[in-house]
Amino acid sequence: MIIRIMKPFALLLLFALNSQLIMAQQTYLALGDSYTIGEGLKIENSWPYQLQDLLNNNGFNIEQPKIIAKTGWRTDELIRAIQEQKTDEKQYDIVSLLIGVNNQYQNKALSQYKKEFKKLLEIAISKCKSNNQGVFVVSIPDYGVTPFAQEKDKPNAIKELKKYNTIAKKQCQKHDVAFYDITDLSAKLSHSDEMLINDRLHPNDKQYQAWVQSLLPQLKPQLNNL
Repeated sequence: MIIRIMKPFALLLLFALNSQLIMAQQTYLALGDSYTIGEGLKIENSWPYQLQDLLNNNGFNIEQPKIIAKTGWRTDELIRAIQEQKTDEKQYDIVSLLIGVNNQYQNKALSQYKKEFKKLLEIAISKCKSNNQGVFVVSIPDYGVTPFAQEKDKPNAIKELKKYNTIAKKQCQKHDVAFYDITDLSAKLSHSDEMLINDRLHPNDKQYQAWVQSLLPQLKPQLNNL
């Protein structure tokens, strides 16, 4: 029997190659409401899961996201849910936040949203290992163009949603957090039942796929700098 002993140089080269192939996984926390949980869809078709897949196909190594979100949640309900989770500080590499549509739909005061969104943004930063650098906010979609909104006589919801998105964007600027606007894209796509689930309100997996494709060019440089 011949026993081959690898030379030190060969072992070193093999170790280096394996080290490049093995990239530490990054953790991801997604905070939100029905849009984040993917109302009416399997969880793997929600946009955070689709984003994880897309990023991993582009050279990243991100774990399945932890999602704290529920259909119908307002900002105050999301705050309470996060506090009840009692997750450790500085636990996640990436944290996303998309919240506010139910504040607007339920006619809550803009002042309440401003105060509570600020708190949520600070919570998101506190959960991120790199503070604000790994946090990003996604704008509230325009549901006013959906058949559901037309039937509920809320076709002009975008006028109010723009105020909510402006508040969120300004808070992001103050905290030096990335703000990614998908509102116009959602408006273009949500006219069609082909981009909605059966309730004719919430996006389907095809629309969420378009969202994450639009996020990728902005998000890749952000994550590469972590």
